[in-house]
Amino acid sequence: MAGIKAGKHKEKALTPLGIKNATKPGKYPDGNGLYLVVDVSGAKRWLLRIMVQHKRRDIGLGGLSLVTLAEAREKALEYRKLARAGGDPLAAKRAAKRVTPTFKVAAASVHAEREGTWKNAKHGQQWINTLTTYAFPVVGDIRVDRIDTPDVLRVLSPIWIKKPETARRVRQRIGAVMDWAKAAGHRSGDNPVEGVTRGLPKQPSKDGHHEALPYVEVPKFLAGIRTSNSGEIAKLSFEFLILTATRTSETLQAAWDEVDLDQELWTIPEERMKAGRPHRVPLSARCMEILRLAKELSAGSHLVFPGRSVDKPQSNMVFLKMIRTMEAPTTAHGFRSSFRDWAAETTAYPRELAEMALAHTIENKVEAAYRRGDLLEKRREMMAEWALYITKPARES
Repeated sequence: MAGIKAGKHKEKALTPLGIKNATKPGKYPDGNGLYLVVDVSGAKRWLLRIMVQHKRRDIGLGGLSLVTLAEAREKALEYRKLARAGGDPLAAKRAAKRVTPTFKVAAASVHAEREGTWKNAKHGQQWINTLTTYAFPVVGDIRVDRIDTPDVLRVLSPIWIKKPETARRVRQRIGAVMDWAKAAGHRSGDNPVEGVTRGLPKQPSKDGHHEALPYVEVPKFLAGIRTSNSGEIAKLSFEFLILTATRTSETLQAAWDEVDLDQELWTIPEERMKAGRPHRVPLSARCMEILRLAKELSAGSHLVFPGRSVDKPQSNMVFLKMIRTMEAPTTAHGFRSSFRDWAAETTAYPRELAEMALAHTIENKVEAAYRRGDLLEKRREMMAEWALYITKPARES
């Protein structure tokens, strides 16, 4: 093309006057792969041609009206060094152009992506409304890569005691937005929601509600249980309780004759159920693995998770002691609430399916009359997803 001479190009061949006089379309070399390109239209721009990971790449450095000769040379040198070190200047250029969103923009993206998964339109609107009311005034204009735990604390502190249920929902939804930000490559490190409750006072218990961890903190809690110094049977039984979303007594008194290993099913008899009717619990792959481990440790006991005596269950204080050791603001029963919030916040499963998983009594008599069966296979899918969510390593997102 015009402007290119045969032979090796000398370094820094271009001059301001030469650039001004370069009017014929073509490429004018400056040396070391840097060219001034004159288009047919007369527009002038910079081009760097280098080898990147054994492949030739052409990288645009901008138009002459915006990038001077000195700036083009400086950027070309930076990219050549990066390429020699094995890096990818194109990837670096794209990363530099990526705009990190503010929390408000990120929340809007999460809300839009979840459209169609809400159990109803009202729930979807409530999701964004709580953030608009309580989070946006505090962190809405902060980029998601700059939000840290103290920022989340500033959002929650004014409502933590006055509006405990709302505060918990805000905490969970902030956690969901920050999980999205990490997955989208906008931030690294831990979710700033994790551990925020350590800086907040204990919420009062009302109407018999149990203190619970937000579902985004359950995987980290479970990882802590696995590496704790508690006994193996205690650790396995606690994980089994969380995986199955069952009550403490239901898990501690689980017997082998209630478990069908072939069908991957645990049927809790009516006399051990709060509602007074049998409850079938589909067992995830991790539950089956726990049962195999428990079988080796149970020493022939009829109980799945025996205590110090093979014929007696563990104390109903065993889980509370483990929670206190980990200084977690929850109760064992609270993990049922964590599961319920996860199902409502992150999945498209209908509300009644999660209620069935929790073996809750149906208060609506008409609904109860028309409901037939216990939707076991649909619940099996849901519990398998719950198991994958809480057992993924180090809170992958």
